[in-house]
Amino acid sequence: MEQDNKITQEYGADQIRECKGLEHIRLRPGMYIRNTDAYGLHHLVKETVDNSIDEALAGYCDTISVTIHKDGSCSIRDNGRGIPTGMREEGISTVELVMTHPNAGGKFGDGGYEISSGLHGVGLKAVNALSEVASVDVYQNGKHYRQEYKIGVPQTELMVLEDTTETGTCVTFKPDATIFSTVDFSYATIKGMLRDFAFLNVGVKLTLTDEREGQEKHDEMLSTGGIKEYVEVLNQDKEVLNQEPVYFKKKFNKETIEIAFQYNDGYNEQILAFANNVNNVEGGTHLDGFKAALTKVINDAGKKLNLIKTDDDKLSGEDVREGITAVISVKLLNPQFEGQTKTKLGNADMRTLVNKTMTEEFATVLEENPSIAKELILKCLTAKKAREAARKAREATRKGVFENTRLPGKLADCSCKDPELCEICLVEGDSAGGTAKQGRDRRFQAILPLRGKILNVEKTRQHRVLENEEIKAMITAFGGGMLEEFDVTKLRYDRVICMTDADVDGSHIRILLLTFFYRYMKPLIEEGHVYIAQPPLYKITKGKQEYYFYTEEDKEEFLKSNERCDIQRYKGLGEMDAKQLWDTTMNPETRTLRRVTIEDAVEADSHFSLLMGDQPELRRKFIEENAKYANTDLDT
Repeated sequence: MEQDNKITQEYGADQIRECKGLEHIRLRPGMYIRNTDAYGLHHLVKETVDNSIDEALAGYCDTISVTIHKDGSCSIRDNGRGIPTGMREEGISTVELVMTHPNAGGKFGDGGYEISSGLHGVGLKAVNALSEVASVDVYQNGKHYRQEYKIGVPQTELMVLEDTTETGTCVTFKPDATIFSTVDFSYATIKGMLRDFAFLNVGVKLTLTDEREGQEKHDEMLSTGGIKEYVEVLNQDKEVLNQEPVYFKKKFNKETIEIAFQYNDGYNEQILAFANNVNNVEGGTHLDGFKAALTKVINDAGKKLNLIKTDDDKLSGEDVREGITAVISVKLLNPQFEGQTKTKLGNADMRTLVNKTMTEEFATVLEENPSIAKELILKCLTAKKAREAARKAREATRKGVFENTRLPGKLADCSCKDPELCEICLVEGDSAGGTAKQGRDRRFQAILPLRGKILNVEKTRQHRVLENEEIKAMITAFGGGMLEEFDVTKLRYDRVICMTDADVDGSHIRILLLTFFYRYMKPLIEEGHVYIAQPPLYKITKGKQEYYFYTEEDKEEFLKSNERCDIQRYKGLGEMDAKQLWDTTMNPETRTLRRVTIEDAVEADSHFSLLMGDQPELRRKFIEENAKYANTDLDT
């Protein structure tokens, strides 16, 4: 290295810094909650609820309540034993120790908990450290105790308040807006989290209340059917192959394995894996064991029924998982997770135990139900044929994306080659496409016109999807590939913008695009690359002045104090000239873009299946029930 590139500052004892108390959590929050956007915000809620669920697993708690308060703070209350309140040798209460001292907690094998999701004693400390203010109320020994904190620092001693007969803990916190990009809690996200806990812990009642003005809601969740009921709920919008979900539960010493699954007539798989109530979104050893056993058992059954005769007929894991909806829940003494956010389970013995359980129990189910076994194997063989066709289609598409340097002919690309600065607008039809091409900033904005409504991928097998010209054009233009080979780092654009008309047809095209992204390029949405443009609904001209309005309410409010105006209702982007389209919809300084997020993948999967699937009655019911929540003006 050249001398000029060296750090000239002296490196010595003065450069070594020791973080005091919770300072490290505030300096490096990503180490504890993954990030400081909406995911990290809601992880604070999860960390706190985890402690209450651990009390339930230990047999001391059966009710947990989460409340979002008017001031944006959140409380989690349970009726467990309560955090111990006794004094420590350090001269502080146990409550203060648990809230402020890293690596202090009841999850280290000293008899506090046998099964728990917490491992490192960090959860409540992270919540406290990353909150503007926080407090903990403990109901124990006939007394109500409280301690208050600011940015993780105690503001009071542990106070003794009134007498009480209640037991439990209530943690209240207000996230620090200087750390988080958003401090607005999503009711739907928290509800999805509590729904998981309810299904995984039979008999535990969870409630959610939103007290924010204009957002008042309340839900109660209590499951008596556990993960078997969960599978039925996940499949409620689909035609199922086996009416009764396959379910079994097995104990190995103090470790428990629960598995429930059911096949539907769809083409997607949905497998949720949990360890000690933690949703392992990246899977792990329990998921590996399940997949391996599922493939082996179905192949063995196919051979016995003489439906699989040669090695060429052998089914792959992808074949046997088509249309499956499954929930795997394991409870173990010493879970080994990857990272503080516990996205993947690493215990090697769990792969063996889940594999053994699946192999023994599922083989028995198929032997006792030969008609279901035959129907399932025939479905898997059909999936195999479709997979072979899809493989050929993928190869052809991959060649177009990675080997062929030619981009789609109708793509008007941008001149900038730095993906982080570039965006691509997906525009409905040639007319709007022509206007967008004229109005864009050619330096960083690319335009891809789409002809009509793209294919509904929810109801189409993969090889048919990959033969569709509009879909091939998007895959080639984006540059990141598709499905398991999708690579965000190879994207040619940082922002993919759905720029459709502000009418019913435009909304339909948008949901078709989002369904395609969700099923074939999921990380594109997960990592925040998908946006929805918001074109104006109206242009009002008063004299020589022009005003644009994006909602019916804003237009009506303007008309109250302005008379003799000319009103134009935009039904399509093609009705604007290039300058109007730039000013209202494409100019980064004046436009409105909505980023598409997946706050709850299970809820998103259900909604895509419902809205784009083959159940018109359920779709109609959903629309009727939710029409009142629509906040846009839809043409009829």
